[in-house]
Amino acid sequence: HAQEAQTVRHIFRKYAELASVHKLKEALDAEGILSKDRKTKSGRVWGGKPLARGALYLMLQNRTYRGEVAHKGKSYPGEHEAIVDRELWDEVQRILAANRVARERGSGAKDPSLLAGLLHDDLGERMTPTHAVKKGRRYRYYVSRPLVLNPKSAAKGGRRIPAGDIETVVTRRLQAFLSSDRDLLDAAGAFVPDGIEQQRLVDAAASLAKEWPHLDRAKVRELLLASIPRIDIHPERVDIQVSPARLAGVLRGDPGSLSPENDGASGDAHLTLTVPARLKRTGMEMRMLVKGETRNTGKADRSLVRLIVKSYALKERLGIDGGMDVGGMTKRWGTGRCYVMRLLRLTFLAPDITKAILEGRHPKDLTAARLMRSTRFPLGWREQREALGFA
Repeated sequence: HAQEAQTVRHIFRKYAELASVHKLKEALDAEGILSKDRKTKSGRVWGGKPLARGALYLMLQNRTYRGEVAHKGKSYPGEHEAIVDRELWDEVQRILAANRVARERGSGAKDPSLLAGLLHDDLGERMTPTHAVKKGRRYRYYVSRPLVLNPKSAAKGGRRIPAGDIETVVTRRLQAFLSSDRDLLDAAGAFVPDGIEQQRLVDAAASLAKEWPHLDRAKVRELLLASIPRIDIHPERVDIQVSPARLAGVLRGDPGSLSPENDGASGDAHLTLTVPARLKRTGMEMRMLVKGETRNTGKADRSLVRLIVKSYALKERLGIDGGMDVGGMTKRWGTGRCYVMRLLRLTFLAPDITKAILEGRHPKDLTAARLMRSTRFPLGWREQREALGFA
């Protein structure tokens, strides 16, 4: 495959010259460079299309071109010769790393929008990333395009979804899919030639699923763009469209299959991963809740944490001030006796409940308002867990 190797080297050299994947794609499109034509065992043909940016990002980081093979997240010397020499490889990786740092230090890059360009609401409208700042805190959302162009059109439909919630829904579902050997082979097995390659596909998927929580957001964004053409948000579910051919290309480190123009071509029907989820108001904000998922996973609720901290500060204050009673504390704080008593009762929560709240592992529907309404909870710790949804 001398011609293919020459094309790969040309792409690496071009990127080293341009230092931009966006400019690289423009140059390759102008030169007429296309993805490789491929044929499955069943006779389906795909490829021969312009390379997508996501494909190029992955290609430029594919260690196969350095004569290595990947297994369970690690690279080892392979039996094939390197296509890209060490000097060119190192230069390309240096530029990629520098550009990644630049993006992370850029405006709003602390929380890049992983799903920009992929989300659509139930009316088929594209959803645009946006944000709002309240009391110095930045909140990210995806909003139906008509609502961005004309906020007064809210009555006619459109959605506004917390960005972190929907990004978590999508990435967790994709992780679960990658972790399932059967689901993966049912979807993408036809795009690898034999049993040995299928096992490599499974190993690569398991490795990626394991590494996923530790990948930087720029890398996650590249993977999502490379394998997911579209995501649709419905009132009671989220439909994630996955391209089996492009996903197989991601896992094999083969950029020839990653062009979005290949979607649906010659039998590459999309696989739909569905997550039962809906928007629900919890306290003062809207959250996307997944059916059957009752716990948060590490993102602490500031209002809940503030209540816990304040309750223990109150208890300590009463002890330090000796003879001061609750009445005296209400006068000092300028608040009602009922509020102080409810706050004080929070110090009688089971230690594991308090710890879970501080670590963000509480039930999703447990808000600060609900906790303050529920302070006449039982003194027994087991009964407390049942009453507050921890059991």
